[in-house]
Amino acid sequence: MKKLLLTGLLATTFTAAQANEGVKVGFVSTLSGPAAGLGVDIRDGFQLGMKHLGGKLGGKPAEVIIADDQQKPEIGKQITERFLKKDKVDFMTGIIFSNILLTVAKPVFDSQTFYISANAGPSQLAGKDCNPYFFNVSWQNDNVAEAMGKWATDQGYKNVIGVAPNYPAGKDALNGFKRFFKGSMSEEMYTKLGQLDYAAELAQLRAAKPDAVFFFLPGGMGINFVKQFVAAGLSKDMRLITSGFSADEDTIPAVGEPMLGTFNASHWAHDLDNAANKKFVADFIQTYKRTPSLYASQGYDAAMLMDAAVRDSKGKLDDKTAVRKALEAAKFNSVRGKFKFNTNHYPVQDYFLRVVHKDAKGQITNKLMGTIFTDHADAYVGECKMPR
Repeated sequence: MKKLLLTGLLATTFTAAQANEGVKVGFVSTLSGPAAGLGVDIRDGFQLGMKHLGGKLGGKPAEVIIADDQQKPEIGKQITERFLKKDKVDFMTGIIFSNILLTVAKPVFDSQTFYISANAGPSQLAGKDCNPYFFNVSWQNDNVAEAMGKWATDQGYKNVIGVAPNYPAGKDALNGFKRFFKGSMSEEMYTKLGQLDYAAELAQLRAAKPDAVFFFLPGGMGINFVKQFVAAGLSKDMRLITSGFSADEDTIPAVGEPMLGTFNASHWAHDLDNAANKKFVADFIQTYKRTPSLYASQGYDAAMLMDAAVRDSKGKLDDKTAVRKALEAAKFNSVRGKFKFNTNHYPVQDYFLRVVHKDAKGQITNKLMGTIFTDHADAYVGECKMPR
């Protein structure tokens, strides 16, 4: 794999291509630090998609330039500006965290470059700040939490405490849960982004004695929180529920048995029964020797959407209207099954209930339990007046 030095960071290319002949993709993600597993999974899912596509997008040779934002908005912006001005990328993708995405959005949109989000889905870009150059192939930040809010209501929980990092996606998650939870969220605990010690929060939970604790803590944050929650004995007195971000195949191996019995919601599951997903999961396991997470599935779908856009615009990437219409049509086989974009370029899709269990081989993993929402749209689409 060819290596490039990019703004002092390591960047790599997936395939070689001449800039005037092929498609360029700028992939910026968190590839170091406690949240690195999330970015690595998106990267690996995207690269598996490129492998399935023969290293091409829409039949044109593709170059994917990869760089690490180190979970720092200023570095993400620096890399993005380099990709846009020097490398003149046709698409951008990869960012995990909403605060970083919101930092880089303006230069991306000002350059009329399409951003295909394989993770972050801030409410701002779903509503009043929606943009014709932004497409989200994952979810709006509130959505998965909304599904757990409905499930918690259906289970009869009356008093739930929410725990999330103090940044845009954390606030969206708790707002989403409250939107569909009919009981009381008696307290909202906003922790420092990247926090790994939860002794103070656990003491508060012990004193409050809620029916359940809903938490949104992706990456290393969630790993540490679950370990400390169970070690403190709190799982005996209150149910731990979460979104798929904190109970997925990137988190489960790091936590182990304390994850068993954790209910979570997701728009995707590795045991979804459709042809595209079966091929994706089998090939991911064969290639990377691990079960893919929802992050990997989103990276894969981002590659497939780009392929469809280049193909259906007949490779005329300078025709922004044609590319936009091809993206809006989203004619690709998603690993989650049916998929379509709403008018704000966020998905309308199903959300599923999963539980962490031991499978027949003794592996601790998620099991699909059923559907919570069908054809679910985000709450902000009515605020979007999409420019054309």
